[in-house]
Amino acid sequence: MRSGEGITKRMPRRAIAGWLMFDWAAQPWFTLITTFVFAPWFASKVAQTPAEGQAMWGYASGLAGLCIALLGPSLGSIADQMGQRKPWIAAFSIIYVICASLLWFTDPGSSYAVIIALAAFCIGTIAIECATVFNNAMMPSLLPRHSWGRLSGYGWATGYVGGLVSLVVVLGFLAANPQSGLTILGQIPLMGLEPEFSEGDRISGPFSAVWYIIFVLPLFLFTPDGNKQAPLKQARRHVWRRLLQSIKEARQEQHLFRFLIANMIYKDGLAALFVFGGIYATVTFDWEIMEMGIFGILLTLTGTIGAIIGGIFDDKKGPKPVVIISLVFLIICSVGMLSLEKDRVFFFYSVDPTRTGLFSTLPEQIFLGFAGIIGFCSGPLQSASRTLLARLSPPQKRTEFFGLFALSGKLTSFAGPVAVATITTVTGDVRLGVAVLVLFLGVGLILLTGVRQPDDG
Repeated sequence: MRSGEGITKRMPRRAIAGWLMFDWAAQPWFTLITTFVFAPWFASKVAQTPAEGQAMWGYASGLAGLCIALLGPSLGSIADQMGQRKPWIAAFSIIYVICASLLWFTDPGSSYAVIIALAAFCIGTIAIECATVFNNAMMPSLLPRHSWGRLSGYGWATGYVGGLVSLVVVLGFLAANPQSGLTILGQIPLMGLEPEFSEGDRISGPFSAVWYIIFVLPLFLFTPDGNKQAPLKQARRHVWRRLLQSIKEARQEQHLFRFLIANMIYKDGLAALFVFGGIYATVTFDWEIMEMGIFGILLTLTGTIGAIIGGIFDDKKGPKPVVIISLVFLIICSVGMLSLEKDRVFFFYSVDPTRTGLFSTLPEQIFLGFAGIIGFCSGPLQSASRTLLARLSPPQKRTEFFGLFALSGKLTSFAGPVAVATITTVTGDVRLGVAVLVLFLGVGLILLTGVRQPDDG
């Protein structure tokens, strides 16, 4: 085995399947809670105004990002010293399940609803993101290097399919329209969930917790962990010194360090785009649970297809072209979405805003088109970024460098949500708040063009 090339033999299929199922297990948090169900409901129903709801959600997301930035690299360093990742995944999984379950107790009539929602969302996000750091670091031990791109792509695709299935279950059988009392499939909600008390929206939290418990088990049962090396007490010694040393080593590697900076900036934009995308659609077009459900299904379907195609292209051409192409289309479509209002398209052209049915207006239809392309590009962007980091980092410090990867993706992750929250608060305009995210994507793209992936010659 050549240094830095990873393993030369593939693990058994059940070991690979177990690793892939982590993305399936974790995705409902991002699909149901962060983007399509709970966050838009919180902004429109729990907060006093949608603008205030978006601002509060933004500050909570920003705080979570700051904490992940501080925890990820140091935990990765400790895990590298200990040689095992599963105990860390298990510990953060327990915290995540508790937080997801607490979202049930956010009845808008409760005086504690806002506090519970924001605290559980913030801590739950920290927990699931930290667990993801350790799961990512297990990837290079499963397949030879030439298959990393496809494996990473299949991981994201598996997550998207899991998000899609969970979304269909919640919107098809649990969450109902308050006016009709029926779900998106025309069903009466299961378990007697009452739409007027938003029980279908709130159940997305406990549902995500139960889903995770069931589907993360294959990772623990079938995917081998690293051999135990140093005990925790020894591993945590001088952890910050090792972290600073890792940053110093990364700075000496020009292309690795430049990639980490680029990743830091464009991930800010992408993460905030998904955090506020559902809120933006709800506020702009007055969408209810049915419209949001179809919107979420569209993004998840296109994201699944994009992740698979991006993974294949990644293995053939390398991850850098995949990331660049994805960013270009994300920027174009983000500007396009921001050009839409109820009665206007592409900033200047007035249209009839009268709705005669589901997605019946031209702005809504164009919005869905742009959203589908964003979904298609977001999977390859995240998958190829993970692959590029795996190629650039030394194998003996892979978890630590995946910690730096999480650091670069989260160090300023509060910046995107806080920028959106601040501009929204000052202007009272949800659209102007979201517009700042295009800048993050553009700067990240410019920096990435100067990165040379290892196979460039």
